[in-house]
This record gives sequence, structure tokens and C-alpha cells, in this order.
Amino acid sequence: MAFIEVENLTVSYGDTIAINDISFTLEPGVIGLIGPNGAGKTTLIRTFLGFIRPVKGKIIISGFTLPQEILKVRAIVGHMPEREVVSPKVTAVSFLVYCGRLVGMSYVDALERSHEVLNYVGLQEARYRPMQTYSTGMLQRVKLAQAILHDPKILILDEPTNGLDPDGRLEMLQLIKEIAEQRGVTTILSTHLLPDVQNLCSQIVVLKKGKLVFSGDLQLLIDSRVNHYEVSVQPPIEPFKEELVKMGIKFQELPQDILCLQLPEGIEQKEIFHCAQRAGTMVRSFMPAGGSLAELFQSKLEK
Repeated sequence: MAFIEVENLTVSYGDTIAINDISFTLEPGVIGLIGPNGAGKTTLIRTFLGFIRPVKGKIIISGFTLPQEILKVRAIVGHMPEREVVSPKVTAVSFLVYCGRLVGMSYVDALERSHEVLNYVGLQEARYRPMQTYSTGMLQRVKLAQAILHDPKILILDEPTNGLDPDGRLEMLQLIKEIAEQRGVTTILSTHLLPDVQNLCSQIVVLKKGKLVFSGDLQLLIDSRVNHYEVSVQPPIEPFKEELVKMGIKFQELPQDILCLQLPEGIEQKEIFHCAQRAGTMVRSFMPAGGSLAELFQSKLEK
């Protein structure tokens, strides 16, 4: 059984369908949850946490079925929300002790654990100051600290680098990487910053307008663009396309008469030029198709 299994999930707000009949499975690791605004990312997170009940479908997380076993799921999940959750006049230590008490820790255990995680995220003496004196980066660290306070098996991070300067962003990403790799915590990273996803994640889920665009291994998606080339030729283009078909070369038509080709194994790049020669035309441009996550993400959304 997969670590996370979603089957035929539909979630709505009244008459508005926010997630429309999606299914996917995920294994332990760092998972990127990406999509434009309104794609359904936050709705999916809220459904995982049991804040929203689906209209239909099934969710299984670490062997627990939602919504029937939501309390067991919440016990193993840490959530770092995008919005601020701290109290301005309370110290970080007091806030985390309160969070620890909410999950059933004794006062002594909550206090000890609070100091451990605040040390881990890099809040030293500042932990005793009111949080209204904190910078954005420090507030983000407090949110991360409360998410890992109860030593969860799953960590859900919603825009964890939001508002951080470049140094703060790198430090936050390093913390996330350490938590995932050294502590073995399966991490779901919801973010608009695709370079962060490409650097940290082994799997991704791509949503668009509540529908699933792609889910699975990130490296396989990137490798799928190997032997893909963007080619343009002098008009007419139709004879050239006919020659490609004869060679068994698949292609997709892009704007401005550009063809995205996929060369089968065993066919060399020079065969493209031979096809153009037989078609009575000339190749004007020939370059590898983009393989970055940003370009792949855009191409997925345009389909």
C-alpha cells in the first residue's frame, strides 16, 4: 500500500467544485504540491487535515482512512500554515508550550520539547522575547518549530519560504531538507517557487482548476524530456512532417510552426536534417527542448 493514497476525491464549497475527481498515490519522501492560484492546493491540504469533508472519494494516509480515522492522522501530521498563527505579545517558548499541551503533552515535556525544537530552528535568546518583535524569518521559524513539536511522521508546509530574504530562504530549505532526510519525515511542500521543488522534492503533484495534471516521480518527468528537440524549418512544413511520420518520429506542434520532436532510441539527430532534405526544405533552428521544472510545469498547464 502506498504511503498516501487518494482515490476519486471530490471536494466542493457549496455548488463550487474545488477538487474534481482526482486519484494518485505517493511514497515516503519530499513531495511537491504545485499549481497556479485557485488550483486546489490549499483545499487538498485542508482535506488531508480533516478540516473539510470530501463529497466523495477516499484518502488513506499511513494506513489510516479519512475521515473515519482523522484523529489518528492528526496525531502524526505537523502543519505549517501559510498564514500567521502566532500571538504578538506571547514569547515563542510560551506559544510552543501551549501547542504542546494541546496535543496532550505534560507541561514539563512540552517545555523541554519546546526548547529542543527552538534550538533546532535557530531561535536562541530571542525565544524569550514577545513575538511582535520578530522578523518575518523568525516568525516562519516559530511556525516550523510548532509543526515539528510533537515529532510527526508527516510534515505539511504551506509556502514555508514566503516573505524570506535570500539567506533566510536558503536556511529554511536546509532545515526542511534535514528534517526530511535525517529524521525520515515525509514532507509535503506547497509552494509557488519551482526551484525549491526541483531542489528538494522527489515526487510532485500538479493541480490545475481542481483537476490532477500530473503526479509521480519528478526525475522521471524531467528525464522524459531527454531526446526532445524543438525544430523549425522553412515553409512548406507539411512535407517535412510527412517525412517525420515515415521515420516514426513523434512530434507536437507548437506556436509559430515550431515542432517538438521526440527521437526514438537508435535514431540520431542527423536524421532530422535528412528528413528536411528529402522534404525539399531546410532546418532553420534545432535545439534541445527545455527540461527545467518551470518549463515542464508550464507545458503541463497549457495542455
